[in-house]
Amino acid sequence: MKVLRAKSAGFCWGVERAIRIAEAYSQEGKQKVLTDGPLIHNSQMMERLESERIHEVGDYTSEAELDLSAEEKENSVLVVRAHGISPERRKYLKSLGMEFKDATCPDVGVIAGRIKAGARKGKNTVIFGDPKHPEVIGLLGYAGGRGHVVQSEEDIARLPELEGGVAMVSQSTMFVHEFERLSGILRERYPEAEIYDTICGATKERQTDLRKLVQEGAEAIVVIGGHHSANTRKLAKLAEDHDRPTYHIETAEQIDEEEMRRYAVVGVTAGASTPDFIIDSVEKRLAAIEPMAMTE
Repeated sequence: MKVLRAKSAGFCWGVERAIRIAEAYSQEGKQKVLTDGPLIHNSQMMERLESERIHEVGDYTSEAELDLSAEEKENSVLVVRAHGISPERRKYLKSLGMEFKDATCPDVGVIAGRIKAGARKGKNTVIFGDPKHPEVIGLLGYAGGRGHVVQSEEDIARLPELEGGVAMVSQSTMFVHEFERLSGILRERYPEAEIYDTICGATKERQTDLRKLVQEGAEAIVVIGGHHSANTRKLAKLAEDHDRPTYHIETAEQIDEEEMRRYAVVGVTAGASTPDFIIDSVEKRLAAIEPMAMTE
């Protein structure tokens, strides 16, 4: 079959940067590398990192205390992942007495800086995002207790009366069209609200490229990435919204070859945490499938 691969499929630059930072310490061979929660939301890549002496500690949301022995702390570096953390978390991690390296994505750092600046002026920040996502949990820490997370029109309706000014930002990996819609609704309630589109360029490119796959004739879309990866799930949802059969898989082994024989042209994209070696294996396996129309 013909396989159309999105140009933006795979690691975004923020994730790639975090991995390079961790690997640089590991390759020196002098220090153990510990990450505060999973460095990347892809189990196959995490296994590869483990083989490189890069070990996950903590929990998914970077909220639990780290139960580390003196031996584990000795000669170890603690790396903050691309999602970023709250100021309180940063203070706690630095108090552990280990070398500390911040690999927060600079795009997330810009959002945190904007929220922090608003909080200093007494402004309220409305964050469009998933309240359980580690990025949003970290960003809320910069709002000085004046942060509110929304995902829907109903969430905006439930906001308390906000005094002192309102600014709206977005989790970096959200849908552009949803942010535009909800920011418009927020402005109806707060006409003076400051709206900042903080969805990162890599996310926008990924969403645009998926639409291109549809325009180029993809009869179905294969989305590669962890089922717990927020941006990958959003890609799958976007494909479904374009009225294309969508298959969210983590590895080539999960491809149903008999099912995929129904299509002559398939589009392939992947989340920001999906490594190239997995995308390559999926593309190769799909390309080897002969569509039903050609064989029967």
